[in-house]
Amino acid sequence: MEKFVAIIMAVFAAPLLIGGAYLLSLGGSPYYLFAGIVMLATAFLLFKKHWSAYGLYAIFIVATIAWALWESGFYWWALAPRVGFPLIFGLLMLLPWVSNKMRGQRAQVATSTANSAITPNTVKKNPLYYWGLLASVVVGALLSFGSLANNATDKLGELDLSASDKDTSTNLGDSLSTGEQTPDGEWSAYGRTDYGQRYSPLTQITTDNVKDLELAWQIQTGDVKGPNDVGETTYQATPLKIGNALYLCTPHNWVMALDADSGETLWKFDPKVEKNLQRQHQTCRGVSYYAGQSGTDSTPPVANNETSSTISNAAVSNQPAATSDMIVQKIAGNTFENASKQCDAKIFIPTSDAKLYALDPNTGQRCQDFGEDGALDLMHNMPFTQAGYYYSTSPPIVVGNTIVVAGAVNDNYDVNSPSGVIRAYDVNTGELLWNWDSGDPDNTAPFDVNDPTQTYKTSSPNSWAIASADEELGLVYFPMGNRTPDQLGSYRNAAEEKYATSVVALDINTGEARWVQQFVHHDLWDMDTPAQPTLLDLDTADGVQPALVVPTKQGDVYVLNRATGEPIVPIKERDAPQGYLIAGEHAAPTQPYSGLSFEPPMLKEKDMWGASLIDQMMCRIEFNQLNYDGRYTPPSTNGSIVYPGNFGTFNWGGIAVDPENGVMFGMPTYLAFTSKLIPKETLGDVETNKGEQGVNANEGADYAVEMGPFLSPLGVPCQQPPWGTIAGADLATGEIAYQRKNGTVQDLSPIPLKLELGVPGIGGPIITKGGVALLSAATENNFRAYDLKNGDVLWNVRIPAGGQATPMTYLNSKGEQMVVLVAGGHGSVGTTIGDYVMAYKLAK
Repeated sequence: MEKFVAIIMAVFAAPLLIGGAYLLSLGGSPYYLFAGIVMLATAFLLFKKHWSAYGLYAIFIVATIAWALWESGFYWWALAPRVGFPLIFGLLMLLPWVSNKMRGQRAQVATSTANSAITPNTVKKNPLYYWGLLASVVVGALLSFGSLANNATDKLGELDLSASDKDTSTNLGDSLSTGEQTPDGEWSAYGRTDYGQRYSPLTQITTDNVKDLELAWQIQTGDVKGPNDVGETTYQATPLKIGNALYLCTPHNWVMALDADSGETLWKFDPKVEKNLQRQHQTCRGVSYYAGQSGTDSTPPVANNETSSTISNAAVSNQPAATSDMIVQKIAGNTFENASKQCDAKIFIPTSDAKLYALDPNTGQRCQDFGEDGALDLMHNMPFTQAGYYYSTSPPIVVGNTIVVAGAVNDNYDVNSPSGVIRAYDVNTGELLWNWDSGDPDNTAPFDVNDPTQTYKTSSPNSWAIASADEELGLVYFPMGNRTPDQLGSYRNAAEEKYATSVVALDINTGEARWVQQFVHHDLWDMDTPAQPTLLDLDTADGVQPALVVPTKQGDVYVLNRATGEPIVPIKERDAPQGYLIAGEHAAPTQPYSGLSFEPPMLKEKDMWGASLIDQMMCRIEFNQLNYDGRYTPPSTNGSIVYPGNFGTFNWGGIAVDPENGVMFGMPTYLAFTSKLIPKETLGDVETNKGEQGVNANEGADYAVEMGPFLSPLGVPCQQPPWGTIAGADLATGEIAYQRKNGTVQDLSPIPLKLELGVPGIGGPIITKGGVALLSAATENNFRAYDLKNGDVLWNVRIPAGGQATPMTYLNSKGEQMVVLVAGGHGSVGTTIGDYVMAYKLAK
């Protein structure tokens, strides 16, 4: 047994010895070389059954503990990979099947060799080696497990929510096209209203009773990821609730109307989107709603098992009914038997084959007066029309009688790609009203859609996330992305440099840019502004200001005056790294940052992590091999670390805002990425264009680009946890009240242990007036409710698939508050795939 342990220890020591020497040559920590030498020496002495193996290894454990505490502090998840394996080998040496062999040899030598160098006195001292090793192992274990009780990473505190107790008038968003406000019990746009607050004024669910939420109904849509789908086929949809119907979309752009009481399908529209492996995303975040003008013809459908049924607006919204009740028939195919005049109200769905459909909310039928048989082809006037290179993943925004549509352009596939133009159409006819192209921003007069000589700018910066609008100010706000190729800046004109990676306010009537605030200058990192801007009236030291809040991938949260674009929370510039640039490229000398930021500290070698000393050492080697001078280290042919990474501290899920108290709730995520430029002449036969990650060809450019998360050989992040958190902050002051790790690794680990490391996530939260925040987005099949005040978890349930979608809440026809989450997983993140829509309500 002792020889077996010695051999295993030697096998483990060999890569530490070799890798440690290489790491030291790179200027890294000498510990791993030291560990390899000591463990190899211990293995040799153990094989020879020398008691000195125990003494040497005891000293090694003590030294390891001291080094680990010096590097990582009293933090369990940092100590565990440093101390864990040394302690395991120590425990193996203490097993009687090993230590008794040492004792047996000692006794035999002491009794049979009177003049031996091992004297009786030496023999009496030998047990000290055993007890010394035992003591070092016990101390190491106690220190390690004792650190579990130390919350080394969380910031604890409370938000001031006292305004909720006052009788205040809060601006929750612009009115519907009928001139009425969204009723309290409804959810009429992606972020509930065009203000994008993700805030519900409902109060039935509170911090006291949210623990009593239980599943009310659950359905499966039938749209699941297939073998010929792209990797990122994912459910990200937030349903709308109008009347007593829910409207949602699926990854392949089906639109479904569900009964809000039961989840029964009322109708389904399938645009028959063909599969195309050139798309980087196969997803749909939501549909858009136009309320119409007449009111009498826009009442949504209701479920009915056998006969016609009646729906009352008063029952749904707890407000007096504005229109008469309407009777409709249950679905028969895709029609209703006695639906009234079609398409005063409309549901809009953008599809992954670059179409925009207008549907009747009652029947799911196309609105024939809109475009051509209810559809617009969004590829009109595009300079390049490669199939799968342009499409909308986010719902368009409806303001008055105008619908404004933006779209995503594939990153890094081709220098000559479709335009990122933003276009406004008449909501009833589909007539083009204006077009704003960030590559040609002053030319907003509508193009002739039938004139192929009129084309938008090639590959101009696009807006793939959700937009917001303030109808009173006449402005629509778009978060802007970058121009492809994302890591190569030489293809951009001055206008593209100005508007890329920003938020821009466009005049809803003309499309002209009123103001722009940029968040990255000369973006070389794919730091698209990923999230919907949130609008609220913010009580500041200078009085109430019309505010816009937008989170970024870098972790900065910008708080601006939405009328002027001027900062409310200060924005400053700081020096940015300048090295490693390829010929003909430059980096901006300074970059902006916000006074409210969840930016992580700059990575250091000691922040590298792993499940064992070996893969931690491998991460340290790669860390020292890659170029890294902190945030905004330029991409390079050697490879650079991008941190915060392209996954984003915040992504499309954004934040939720309580407009009464002026506070936000979000899910800051921390995952480093790597970026490498590959000269085309050295690319060889590498497979390209399999999604955003991996190697993308940048056809027409001199360099391809390789991007992906910075992972250890075992596939876990190279930087130590937490990788995912939840946080609350005051928007007026920029003060972060709390930030706490979020989620366990039970769905990421081969062994489903509920170890709360804080895991990454993608998706968004909502807030209710009851003081509850709801969020599922972590890479764990769980749905949680939090106390908005301090971030405490109040409710936590398992769900059958990944919840990478933003939930919503509403009142059903009985006046009961419901919470709905779409749980379908995320193809590229790797959560469980499904097709579930789940509704919860308080237990009776």
